[in-house]
Amino acid sequence: MLDHSKLENAESNPAIASQKSLIKLRYGARELTNFPNPLARQQISGTHKSRWRGRGMDFEEVRIYRPGDDIRSIDWRVTARTQVTHTKVFSEERERPILVITDLRGAMFFGSQQLKSVVACKIAATLIWAGLAANDRVGGLIFGQQRHEDIRAKRNHHAVLQYIHSLHSFSKELMNSQEENFTLKGILQESKQLVLPGSTLFIISDFNDLDDDCSRHLFDITRLARVNLCHVYDTLEVELPPPSIYAVSDGKNTTLLDSRNSSLRQSYANLFRTRCDQIKALAEKLGGDLLTFNTSENIMSILGRTYGKRRRRA
Repeated sequence: MLDHSKLENAESNPAIASQKSLIKLRYGARELTNFPNPLARQQISGTHKSRWRGRGMDFEEVRIYRPGDDIRSIDWRVTARTQVTHTKVFSEERERPILVITDLRGAMFFGSQQLKSVVACKIAATLIWAGLAANDRVGGLIFGQQRHEDIRAKRNHHAVLQYIHSLHSFSKELMNSQEENFTLKGILQESKQLVLPGSTLFIISDFNDLDDDCSRHLFDITRLARVNLCHVYDTLEVELPPPSIYAVSDGKNTTLLDSRNSSLRQSYANLFRTRCDQIKALAEKLGGDLLTFNTSENIMSILGRTYGKRRRRA
């Protein structure tokens, strides 16, 4: 039999993303009328005329042939005249699926106001709802400590509810500390198999293990999709708590942290600033949006500044 008391406890536990609250985010998502912020010129019934190039109705330009180009697009007249192979390029009408990659590994189970994992679930659910409201197909990947789940992009409420149910399940699993099967590098490597040409991709993480290999995978993904980074962090990651001695535990082991050490405080703060600068520089090179979420802030105010009505008027 279904244990309703356990379900209610899971829904009310602040360490677990509540399915009810994630479902309610669909109301706020409707206000994100400029979502996503695409390289699009028009929108008709969920299709977008984009700068992703391929075979389509509208001629764009003629350029020198590159390995991998469709040989059917070769412009033989220009090729014969210049003695160099040229190809025709078209701007193509195609759907733009909204794909959300949510990092719910052990490092996300941390926070002074809200857990980063819970905030990440709220961001993911809002983006999925906003994508559906824009009449796009929505789906993505969720990565936990030892498993991941692939929710194929579809244009219906079932896909959204499936994603939300999985967010809740993965969030709940973080209550039990387990060995990690995934790195951020592995997440991006797996994500490359999911991305479709013309997709808009959101990656939600704390990016604690971002490295050069991750950057290479992201640049590979940008060949197919517009990549947006959602950086989730907590105030305690910005600087150490007020000078004192604190007991710190990872759930298994406990140690003492002396935050009175000024050099330790400075090194700690510098480490966070360096990571933020690294993420910002990467986002600029990728050409997508960078949204930063402090666990103490309202996610809708941050999303609204980028995708809301006011941004659209501006």
